[in-house]
Amino acid sequence: MRNITDRHQYILQKLRQDGRIDIPELIEEMNVSGVTIRKDLKLLEEKKLLFRTRGGASTKNPYAGERHINEKEFIQSDEKRAIAREALKLIGQNDSVIIGSGTTNFELAKILFPEKRLMVITPATRVTVELNGRPNIEMLQLGGIVQQTSAAAAGFFAERILEELACGVLFLGVDGIDLEHGVSVANIFEASLNKKMIELAQTVVVLADNSKFNRRGLGKICDLSKIDYIVTDSGLSTSIINKIERTGVKMIVAN
Repeated sequence: MRNITDRHQYILQKLRQDGRIDIPELIEEMNVSGVTIRKDLKLLEEKKLLFRTRGGASTKNPYAGERHINEKEFIQSDEKRAIAREALKLIGQNDSVIIGSGTTNFELAKILFPEKRLMVITPATRVTVELNGRPNIEMLQLGGIVQQTSAAAAGFFAERILEELACGVLFLGVDGIDLEHGVSVANIFEASLNKKMIELAQTVVVLADNSKFNRRGLGKICDLSKIDYIVTDSGLSTSIINKIERTGVKMIVAN
């Protein structure tokens, strides 16, 4: 496929289909050099038709910016509620959970009505307000500096409390999921706290709608190898789901 127009049309078609493309795959499928592919991607990015990423390209900006929780609440709201309903099933017989920050985690808190006693640990002030006083729920609010955009505590004091704890399931909110970079958030202080929370949880569950995939936040939390489940919505492509499952993560798709 030597014609530049044909190559560009092929690249854009693949992007529309999968949302992301990898340079090694394009080299094999188009029978051209890596140098040629990289030049093609650069030209297409200059025309604002794609975003170049490490080793490929994406239709979405791969770098997640930090948005206020009041703004994020109205983005993919139906998908977040569906994800929360699926995530609720993963609590099972555990008597303690951590509910992290983020709007999808808040949707989980809204529908959490356990039949037996459940200890809920959280850095998110909105989760605490929602669950405080609800039958069969005992709350532990992590302290520290409250981040304005997420209304959640982070920092040294919150991390110190976690050193004395253990829990069954961690529900983690993220800003980005990337095969190479792992899971990440836009706020580096929250990234550090999330790393601590992963260390004390028996099961780690990431709640993420389809807009979070093939993106990277400033603060890396961990590689995908440390995640047990990702609960997402039906808007995520089968191609991405299959690639993530090959890393060992169990994908749950909410309808």
